[in-house]
Amino acid sequence: MEDKRFTVLDLLDMDLREHDDLKLRCIGGRKGLMREIGSADLNRPGLALSGFFDNFAFQRIQLIGRGEAAYLRLLAAEGRFEGVNRIFTFPVPCFILANGEHPEPMFADAAEAADCPILLSELSSTELSARLMRVLTAVFAPKTSMHGVLVEVYGIGLLLTGDSGVGKSETALELVERGHRLVADDVVEIRCVSGNILMGSGANKVIGHHMEIRGLGIINVTHLFGVGAIRDKKQIQLICKLEEWDSTKVYDRIGTDETTDLILGVKVPRLDIPVKPGRNIPIIVETAAMNERLKKMGYHSAKEFNQNILRWLESDSARAVYFGRDDSI
Repeated sequence: MEDKRFTVLDLLDMDLREHDDLKLRCIGGRKGLMREIGSADLNRPGLALSGFFDNFAFQRIQLIGRGEAAYLRLLAAEGRFEGVNRIFTFPVPCFILANGEHPEPMFADAAEAADCPILLSELSSTELSARLMRVLTAVFAPKTSMHGVLVEVYGIGLLLTGDSGVGKSETALELVERGHRLVADDVVEIRCVSGNILMGSGANKVIGHHMEIRGLGIINVTHLFGVGAIRDKKQIQLICKLEEWDSTKVYDRIGTDETTDLILGVKVPRLDIPVKPGRNIPIIVETAAMNERLKKMGYHSAKEFNQNILRWLESDSARAVYFGRDDSI
């Protein structure tokens, strides 16, 4: 999938809520809102405002806090505009002023002349930096799309994959009926955050939380089961691949052999679950999710079973040797 350009206007239009809300509004340089943001990193332009431009990271969003705002007031009072005028000769994506600090008129005029957007936020520079880094990291994270259904089962993000018609949506529907939550159906967009966390969400918000059930059609999970039956995104922690039962294939019956899939460089545990009449796939998937939670808590049922068998065999052999020994010799 080809990534589109991410602009200042896209940043303003993002539907961010709660702990991700940036509280941004544009107060100048609107003609430059289509400038591209090419990095998730931020820059504090204090040195550049003072006239030092070596290694100036102009490609990044420029964040102005209380210190930079106080220095701009000093420059305006002394009539020193050289650093300010020069900084706008660089193709800076935008300036963001934190703490609700309004720019000095000379700074606003220079930005307007250069068509450089000026954004304002009521958040403190520390909080704004943290939120911007979190939001931009998600925007620029490597991403891909997969055909499948993503559900949250007992807190585990579980991706159901398999051939078309194998029963992924029907399994997910039964899981939702049993109190679990749907994240995405049919196409799951996956982003690799922080290098080792795979976050899955619906590829299209317009059709998100809808499901296609053969013989029934398109259903709206939110309207049928309520908002408690959905969530917007979830970390992918387990893959369950549903496949038609193959009598010639040897399926894992103990669970000591762990199979993984590589998605965006991250290994995710995978279970191959054969489907045939009489098998209750939703209950198997629920059990798989609970078992995965146990593994994350440090308890591996299959390995413990294997160790108990080995200890039993060793103790039984020891008893056989002891009771079979002839003490009269």
